[in-house]
Amino acid sequence: MRAALRVLGLSSSCVAEWKRGQTRCELVLQSACPRPNPQRLSARERLSIKDMVLSTAHRHMSIRALALRAQRVGAVFAHPSTWGKLIREHGWRRPRLRVYPAKPKEGVVATKPNEKWHIDVSVLRLLDGTNVYMHAVIDNYSRKILAWKVADSLHPMGTCEILQEAARQLHRDESVQLVCDGGVENFNAAVDEVVAKFEWERIRALVDVTYSNSKIEAWWRSLKHQWLYLNQLSTIADVRRLTKFYVEQHNCVMPHAAFEGQTPDEMYYGTGAHLVDELKVKREEARRRRLEENRGAACAACPRGPGVSERVAA
Repeated sequence: MRAALRVLGLSSSCVAEWKRGQTRCELVLQSACPRPNPQRLSARERLSIKDMVLSTAHRHMSIRALALRAQRVGAVFAHPSTWGKLIREHGWRRPRLRVYPAKPKEGVVATKPNEKWHIDVSVLRLLDGTNVYMHAVIDNYSRKILAWKVADSLHPMGTCEILQEAARQLHRDESVQLVCDGGVENFNAAVDEVVAKFEWERIRALVDVTYSNSKIEAWWRSLKHQWLYLNQLSTIADVRRLTKFYVEQHNCVMPHAAFEGQTPDEMYYGTGAHLVDELKVKREEARRRRLEENRGAACAACPRGPGVSERVAA
């Protein structure tokens, strides 16, 4: 055996480990025989860990707290990482099913442009630690950004300015439902005057309705994480320049998944309805060409028969 192992370049301990791995231990909760490794947890300790992990009496404790609790009561003295390893190995699921109140599946939904708008303010921190405040108005139906502003302070007039800018795109007979949060920037005398001037209906999210202001909040996440945080934000001028670029791309260039390839501008102005059918035809044509190319491709090892091209793929 020694000579054979020398020829193969193997050690006797490696062969012994392979032999132990081929035979599964028949003791409870043991994957291998504990006798060669007496420092392993005993079967009794493993059963104690299992009972505590699956017990409803301890479901409010974390794994670390549970491991320390077991030491305090004298059940098991093992590191929390050992507990985690056993839980993963055996697939133990703790009885910690979370029960949440029912949430609306679908938020505020408009049936046409300029029916519902969402307005919100988001705070962005520059590299030097100063804050800038970004205001924006988004159309619910088309997801088009109607107006935006970046300021160095949170002032009520910022909300008034972007509301008046967005109102320029309205027709005289259009009445808007303005969905906003209950912050002071949205509820003050200056904003009240603008809302009364255009005869809009102002709705507070999660107060007047059960829905959140998710449309504009989702856009803030996209703006920050998909664009702003990828750049150097040193000054407020940088934020304005980068936000202007992203708003133009969002409105005019980037197709929205909810609109089957249309951009927010095309949805807002109703100019992209033909794109849905055109893309459907192009997808079918692409599938047909893909089948033809794949069926016609052949290499030197492919059988040469009817329907197979004689070309050899490079």
